[in-house]
Amino acid sequence: MTKSEKVAFTIQKLKELYPTIPVPLDHKDPYTLLIAVLMSAQCTDVRVNQITPLLFAKADNPYDMIKLTIDEIRAIIRPVGLSPMKSKGIHGLSQMLVDKYDGIVPQELELLEEFPAVGHKTASVVVSQAFGIPAFPVDTHIHRLMYRWGFTNGKNVVQTEKDAKRLFPKEIWNDLHLQIIWYGREYSPARGWNLEDDIITKTIGRKTVLDAYYKTKKSR
Repeated sequence: MTKSEKVAFTIQKLKELYPTIPVPLDHKDPYTLLIAVLMSAQCTDVRVNQITPLLFAKADNPYDMIKLTIDEIRAIIRPVGLSPMKSKGIHGLSQMLVDKYDGIVPQELELLEEFPAVGHKTASVVVSQAFGIPAFPVDTHIHRLMYRWGFTNGKNVVQTEKDAKRLFPKEIWNDLHLQIIWYGREYSPARGWNLEDDIITKTIGRKTVLDAYYKTKKSR
């Protein structure tokens, strides 16, 4: 298969598997999504979805959030990990939203990246999922699969994002990045990977990845 045929196969297969795409993090508006994505760093979406209702019951907008102290926020979100950094970020970005943006989350990637504890990936998720602006946030699943499929060299997430944006049509970025995440979780995980279940990698996977997989299988 040529590279473009592999890309077309991947898009088609993901569309078949995920015709409707669930959004991983529960939220009701751009602000609650921003907070949920910030909390999801190095934490599972399942855990975040258990904790956000407790936080949002006390404050689901920046005006109420800044009435809480950093310690109060930290006490609620402690189970998601990295709570000292995340609680400061949540309070700080909420204060900035109130001071600079009348409590409204801006739609521009560059402006979002200026907020405390908001990196490029978090900002990309918010613009794509809250505002429908094309972006391609790269998480560990996407980084892993793009390498397994031979679509990137796997050096770093910055390169992976560039390669994804170059290979895939812009109009499907927002759906596709979510489809790849779900596929990675269900069929192509980092641990406990069974290639027989992973139709995309089995069909188009990087030769070195497939060889390494079969070698590991034989040695067991």
